[in-house]
Amino acid sequence: MNAQWMFNMLSPAGVNARLTVLIFHRVLPEPDPLFPGEPDAVRFQTQMHWIKTWFNVLPLPEAVERLRAGSLPARAAAITFDDGYADNFTVALPILRRAGLPATFFIAAGYLDGGWMWNDTVIDLIRKAEGPDLDLLQFKLEHYPVGTLEDRRRSLEQLLGKLKYLEPGRRNDLVAELAGVANIEPPRDLMLTTDQVRALAAAGMTIGAHTVSHPILTRMAEHEARAEMTESRQRLEAITGSKVTLFAYPNGKPGTDYTAAHVRLAREAGFEAACSTGWGAATKGCDIFQIPRFTPWDRSGWRYALRLARNMRHAVTAVH
Repeated sequence: MNAQWMFNMLSPAGVNARLTVLIFHRVLPEPDPLFPGEPDAVRFQTQMHWIKTWFNVLPLPEAVERLRAGSLPARAAAITFDDGYADNFTVALPILRRAGLPATFFIAAGYLDGGWMWNDTVIDLIRKAEGPDLDLLQFKLEHYPVGTLEDRRRSLEQLLGKLKYLEPGRRNDLVAELAGVANIEPPRDLMLTTDQVRALAAAGMTIGAHTVSHPILTRMAEHEARAEMTESRQRLEAITGSKVTLFAYPNGKPGTDYTAAHVRLAREAGFEAACSTGWGAATKGCDIFQIPRFTPWDRSGWRYALRLARNMRHAVTAVH
C-alpha cells in the first residue's frame, strides 16, 4: 500500500486540502499494561516516523493560517499534546526534535510545578487496589472489580466516567476523600515545571492554553469558564514571554464538554483558534475555533494509515 498516494488523493494542496491534527496526552518511558493505547517511547518514535514519511507536518499556528487562506500543502498535518505531563518534555520532546517535527502543547496551567490532576488519583487508586473488588459504597459509588488487568481497565473507565461530569468542586472533594482513605500520595514530578514549559518554547514548540484546572466547561458558570480560559493564557504568557494564541477545550467533546457559548468565550479571551476532540479533518471554511483532532491507536503501519485515512474522509466543512 502506498500511503502517500492515498493521503495525496484525500488531501491535495490548496483550497481542497484537509488538515489532520493528531492529539496525544502522554508518551510513557515504558509500556503500561493498564493503558495499552498510550504510546511508550519506542512506539511513539515509530508513529512519528510514519507521520513524517506520510505527511507534511506544520506548526499548528501556521497550519491554521494556511487552512484559513486555502494554502495548505498536500497531506497537511499538525501534532498536539493535551494537559501538560512532564513526559511530554522528558520523553516526547527528544523524539520530536530528532525527527524534526513541530508540536503544540496545550497545558493546564494550574498543575505546573508539582500538581496532580484528579484523574491521576483515580488511576492510582485502581492500580494499587487489592482484589477482587474495590468497595466504594461509602462514597455513594459502587463495587469495582480489580481481580484481573481487564477488570482494572474496565473499572477505571467506569469510575472516571462517573466522576468526570460531577460539579468540579464536588468531584475534587470526593477524589480527595478517596485519596485519603487509600493513602495515595501524589507524585510531585508527574506534570511539567515552569522551566520545562520555557524549554519547550525555546525548542521551537508552540505553547497553548488548556484552562487552569481542566474542568468540564459545561459544568460551570460562564464567568468561571471565562476566568479559566483567560487566567490560563495569562499564566502561560508570563512563563514564556510570548503571546498564547491557541486553546484546547478540556475533554473537548463538542456539545457535551463545551458549547457555542464557550466558543464565543474563547474568542473573547483573545485566542485565535481552538481545538476540540471531535474527530475528522479540518477543511477551508470550517470553524477554526472547533478544529477536530484524532489519533489512531493501531500498532501496525498499514492499520494506522487506514485509520488515518478514514478520519481524513470525515471532512469538517461547516462553520458552526
